[in-house]
Amino acid sequence: MHCLKIQGGNQISGSITIAGNKNAALPMIAAAMLSEEEVILHNVPDILDVRNMLAIAEVLGADYTFHNGSLRLRPNLQAVTSLPAELCARIRASLLFAGPVATRCGEITIAPPGGDIIGRRRLDGHFYGLRKLGIEMQEENHCFHFIRRGQLQGADIFLDEASVTATEHIMMVAALAKGKTIIRNAACEPHVTQLAELLNAMGGKISGMDTNQLHIEGVPQLGGAELTLDGDHIEAASYLSLCAACGGQLTLTGKLPPRHYWMTRRVFERFGLDVVLRPNRITLENHSGLQVVPDFGHAIPVIADGPWPQFPSDMLSCMVTVATQARGTVLFFEKMFESRLYFVDKLIAMGANIVVCDPHRVVVSGPAQLHGCEISSPDIRAGMALVIAACCANGESILKNTAMLERGYSHLTAKLLSLGCKVQESEI
Repeated sequence: MHCLKIQGGNQISGSITIAGNKNAALPMIAAAMLSEEEVILHNVPDILDVRNMLAIAEVLGADYTFHNGSLRLRPNLQAVTSLPAELCARIRASLLFAGPVATRCGEITIAPPGGDIIGRRRLDGHFYGLRKLGIEMQEENHCFHFIRRGQLQGADIFLDEASVTATEHIMMVAALAKGKTIIRNAACEPHVTQLAELLNAMGGKISGMDTNQLHIEGVPQLGGAELTLDGDHIEAASYLSLCAACGGQLTLTGKLPPRHYWMTRRVFERFGLDVVLRPNRITLENHSGLQVVPDFGHAIPVIADGPWPQFPSDMLSCMVTVATQARGTVLFFEKMFESRLYFVDKLIAMGANIVVCDPHRVVVSGPAQLHGCEISSPDIRAGMALVIAACCANGESILKNTAMLERGYSHLTAKLLSLGCKVQESEI
């Protein structure tokens, strides 16, 4: 088993480049299956989730080259009727191949997708939207069998929750459906917008990006395209959290549109920190410690997640660790996943002062002196939160199951070392 040995207690200093958006790259690989021509993507993160999506694309007949962040993908779809269950179980985004392959080939069977265990993650929005466009789903032997019923037809679709992957899935299929599709209560995260930009570059006609209502005019076919991914705002916020918790100064570079970080900056302000946003450059300095800024009337502030542009659920875990190092009390309210906050037991074992109110809410009081511990990474974002905890703790920590981190963070050890963290990869 891979693990990280981390010696904590050091401030960080330096500059790192943020990789491309993981949650944009994954649906784009699936979207490439809609074309017969080459799709070229730049600034693609070299992470395990991307490699797993490419392995599935290869099973479907696609050829690709992936070097220095540039991915050249040639679909060449074959008459594959099912995907290996073992590959599907590695990644939740495997489901996103269903619509494109059924659109092109007529049918496909996909095993239930994997992904982080952070609570129930509904798939109903996918099935509902695809059915409205003309792709039926039948459950057979614990797998999902998708069948295209003739010519796809545009539809007026209202999602009962603003699901990112359901929005992406429906948008991909609607791009080739006859007539007009409207997706109401659509997700509008940056990676949803970038997927729409790719589809438009391939010849699609999508409008309403950055809003919760997407309009798609179906086209007869999609061609090749070339696109550069924006930086991953979750990775960026994770390293900002590291600087906030450990102290020091940090500069982030890359393709970093400031508008992606407005809510992140607002949350860091709750701890008395000023995140400076410039085009393709973000800086943070923490030399005087953290202080929770109370709400009006000295009320305990609440940090809650929600659909974009609210604070991303994927960032909540890291901010809980930041709060353990801040003077004051703050309530975290995880509204989207009932198991996201279960990892706080590991922070408590390291010495954090946390009261678990229920599966969705925890109260953190600080600052707490964390101590080194042997812990395991339960999911990608909790794993990064525990890395941050280990970096600001006294003594050595051993973080197990670091394959979880490899799914979402490229060159993690090298970046931590460049910032002055004492980290060593090991086997146990």
